[in-house]
Amino acid sequence: MTARRWHAPSAFAWMLLVFGITAFVALGLWQLDRAQQKEQLLAAYAAGANGPAIEFARVRDTLDAQHYPHVRVRGHFLTDRGYLRDEQLHEGKLGVHAIAVFAVSGEDRLLLVDRGWIAWDHAPSTLPTVPALADGEVELTGIYAPFPSSGLRVGGDALKRQNAWPKLTLRIDPAEISADLSKPLLPRMLLQDADANSGFVREWTPNVMPPVRHRAYALQWFTFALVALAVFVAVHWRAVERK
Repeated sequence: MTARRWHAPSAFAWMLLVFGITAFVALGLWQLDRAQQKEQLLAAYAAGANGPAIEFARVRDTLDAQHYPHVRVRGHFLTDRGYLRDEQLHEGKLGVHAIAVFAVSGEDRLLLVDRGWIAWDHAPSTLPTVPALADGEVELTGIYAPFPSSGLRVGGDALKRQNAWPKLTLRIDPAEISADLSKPLLPRMLLQDADANSGFVREWTPNVMPPVRHRAYALQWFTFALVALAVFVAVHWRAVERK
């Protein structure tokens, strides 16, 4: 005949349990906090995108990660310069984002302008057909947003190896582009407002992990904490043989 009896855990087992549960719960709470931060960021982004356009001079040096102002800015494009951010997907199709260089009136620093996504099948010896830039002074409106994350750089600075414009790049690295243009850049870039006649797809959302995924990770960590406790009990609540 068998029964179960509690076997006193060692001090090391207790330490391991407390450390494991504490770490798993802390990671779960951190993911919940990240989810809340992402919700606030998305709300700030939506508020900026849907709000009235304000004068660019008021916010040109903003670095607040929770602030995505909708701005209007005057100046002219440097029509002989520009970049194509390669390998950008939209609805499963491959293409590029056309990045223009804009000289803001009364400002020494240059502004990078994301004109939007356009398809490109990468056929050999071809470049995407990008709509021409406007000549002369123009007014642009859009979201003044941080530069997209650059990710891992592979193969060094590709801009230095190219002479023809627009230049292809996988990264929007402000330091590299500033050096390539031999002029400083403003601390953010402009994501142009949607325009059905522009020839571009302009659907802007922050490139961040969605809150729901953070919550899923939080649930995973909390589950690990419960599993650790269950294993601890199972190991020490042992079956014994009764005579």
